[in-house]
Amino acid sequence: MFAVTAANGVRLQLHDGQRHHEVIDAMASWWCQIHGYRSPALDEALNRQSSQFSHVMFGGLTHKAAVDAVMSLVNLAPGSLDRVFLADSGSVGVEVSLKLARQVQIARTAARGGTLTRTRIAALRGAYHGDTLGAMSVCDPLGGMHAMFSDSIPQQIFLPRPPTFAANEADVEAWCSAADEILDAHRDDLAGIIVEPILQGAGGMWPWSPSCLRHLRRRADELDLVLIADEVATGFGRTGKLFACEWADIVPDIMVVGKSMTGGYLTQSAVLCSDELASEVSRGPGGSLMHGPTFMGNPLASAVTAASLAIISQGQWHDDVTRIADVMSRELRPLRDVPGVSDIRVFGAIAAVQLDTPIVMRRATRAAVENGVWLRPFRDLVYAMPPYICTDDDLKAMAAGMRAVVIDQLDAA
Repeated sequence: MFAVTAANGVRLQLHDGQRHHEVIDAMASWWCQIHGYRSPALDEALNRQSSQFSHVMFGGLTHKAAVDAVMSLVNLAPGSLDRVFLADSGSVGVEVSLKLARQVQIARTAARGGTLTRTRIAALRGAYHGDTLGAMSVCDPLGGMHAMFSDSIPQQIFLPRPPTFAANEADVEAWCSAADEILDAHRDDLAGIIVEPILQGAGGMWPWSPSCLRHLRRRADELDLVLIADEVATGFGRTGKLFACEWADIVPDIMVVGKSMTGGYLTQSAVLCSDELASEVSRGPGGSLMHGPTFMGNPLASAVTAASLAIISQGQWHDDVTRIADVMSRELRPLRDVPGVSDIRVFGAIAAVQLDTPIVMRRATRAAVENGVWLRPFRDLVYAMPPYICTDDDLKAMAAGMRAVVIDQLDAA
């Protein structure tokens, strides 16, 4: 375990109880610190808001920080996703999206005078959507980390993991056929479909076919299902598009964002939907979305969200993400011919080296720190999702640290 004593830009100062270490944070603090630590613009926004007020309830009240954050989101969001619910975290945002999908079906059933049967959600094998109860239910039930809770979470429907991003037409068609069989069999009990669009993160840094996402959009429309895009990890440029759904040129019914929304400064997420969908819920039983967290619309988080999104809206992120992909692809290429390395995947500002054997975490962490990089490998992956502001030299040092961890792991195997 390492204690953080300072952080600035893309670097952490660590102490292990005996020595100090300066490391490049290749994880962006679990993918959220995209502008780096101590960003002047975000610091200023936070300090300005704290000098006014730090928190007020968001029931019956509003404030400029929240309005600015919401308007910034709407201006960036695809399509007509112009209704925003501010939540506490990515997991809570997913919970809200699942409840919203259920309330949509409740409203539609009530309008028809029928009996509600559409209560389940279709998700993908390999998925990860968070650690709260509803979110756990749509994570991979076997390969995920929530198997021990299987007797206490809602039982959902799972589609096969889609083929890789560059999959050929035959593989895409085979997947679509298998997914259709499951969707059609459960068409009367499904309320919606949830996906991490185009990139499954904690499920293995797995980029998947845009054609499969387009197919799910079509099937959701045909079956009157709500399509939820969990863009908590993929949103705000991480995959090379502002939102990963853009790779498939589709707009979801509900989109969840978080993590880098605040530049990693505070916990906040948002659930976006269309005015039409929000109106359906408002006309249905309950009259509104049945969720209301205490810290919804927190002024400090909202102020820093608006400042973070202002940086994103300037567009520099696109060149940065392209540059990160280019450098990491080049610097990790020597590992492709190393025995024990099964795959190297670079997609946007994400780089992953997959080994044939599981990572020994403690050894990997120590090797990374000794080589000047902070990494947090998992399963069989050594991966990086760095801050966008990394220089080319930072990225080269990061890749060198990843190579050192890989070689150390293989030597120990």
